[in-house]
Amino acid sequence: MNSSTEHIETVVIGGGQAGLIAAYELKKRGREFVVLDAYPRVGEAWRSRWDSLRLFTPRRDCELPGLRFTAQRSLAPTKDEMADYLEAYAAHHDLPVRNDVRVTALTKSGDRFVITTSNGVITASNVIVATGSYGAPKVPSFADDLDEHIVQLHSSGYRNPAQLQPGGVLLVGGGNSGADISLDVVPSHPTWLAGPKVAHIPPDIDKLFARIVVVRVVRFVQRNVLCLRTPMGRRAAPRMRGKATPVIRVKPKWLADAGVKRVGRVVGVQDGLPQLENGQVLDVTNVIWCTGHRHDFPWIDLDTAFDEHGTPVHSRGVSTRVTGLYFIGLEFQFALASASLWGVARDAAYIITHLDRHRITQPADQSTVAATAA
Repeated sequence: MNSSTEHIETVVIGGGQAGLIAAYELKKRGREFVVLDAYPRVGEAWRSRWDSLRLFTPRRDCELPGLRFTAQRSLAPTKDEMADYLEAYAAHHDLPVRNDVRVTALTKSGDRFVITTSNGVITASNVIVATGSYGAPKVPSFADDLDEHIVQLHSSGYRNPAQLQPGGVLLVGGGNSGADISLDVVPSHPTWLAGPKVAHIPPDIDKLFARIVVVRVVRFVQRNVLCLRTPMGRRAAPRMRGKATPVIRVKPKWLADAGVKRVGRVVGVQDGLPQLENGQVLDVTNVIWCTGHRHDFPWIDLDTAFDEHGTPVHSRGVSTRVTGLYFIGLEFQFALASASLWGVARDAAYIITHLDRHRITQPADQSTVAATAA
């Protein structure tokens, strides 16, 4: 740290929906803060998803506190509409988001956090990690053994069928992304969907009954039943973390009618091709890994903040080991809905209330540059 080091009371790392809601709550309380986002534009994480992606919930259930969707609120938004909404949200509330700033290290020196970024060093009294549960793409180790001529993509890198070469496509993972992308590629490529069958929600969520009744029931269960406040939720949490959620939009019949072939788990590679658990080898030229993400906190150099598996140790997002450290958007942080648009607002309000009541501040000394108050 030197004379150019900037001190800000609270730094929010991550400018997606979790970070923006945390910023909204901080601003309501008159706190000094800044949001650091690695993307060049607010909402870019949504814009970079596959072209045909639509969310699973009506616009009214995707709204963040303090701003309504302007389009028809009963219909599910596209990924670009969601991105535009987040950008409008940040502008509407005049949130201090610094884009194109990548955090490369988070450490602590005495009572202050030290945040090393692509634009310099910032110190802070409080840090909110709002990068969520889904940082780094997860693929099996044997992916490296596939023939070098096979096109391999993770679902996070898939945009449209133009990225694929002629020939068969194997999608590994039968959750929502695998089901959605299967329907996207099957019109132009022979398509296989591998993995155990995942439970699905039977009604068509775009129909009126589902929008009015089913979505509200699912939202209530995810927020108020499957949460750490209830015995059922406490039992379910360890089993559900890291597991595929029910397939929401796509139905098994839709896959079958479209020509998607369902196969078992991929367990390895034989002669450069993917091998199934029954020994069958699939002669495909493309593999899309819809196998989820893993925690991605290697940049946080605070060993006591994590357990032996690299998972944050917290109580409802409040670190129980590092004072002033908070997390938001984690999988089942408090409820099954915690990592979703309709669950993250409650978690954000909780951790900002905790932060506000346990105020940790160090006034900037003469060698620091005071940040603009939010």
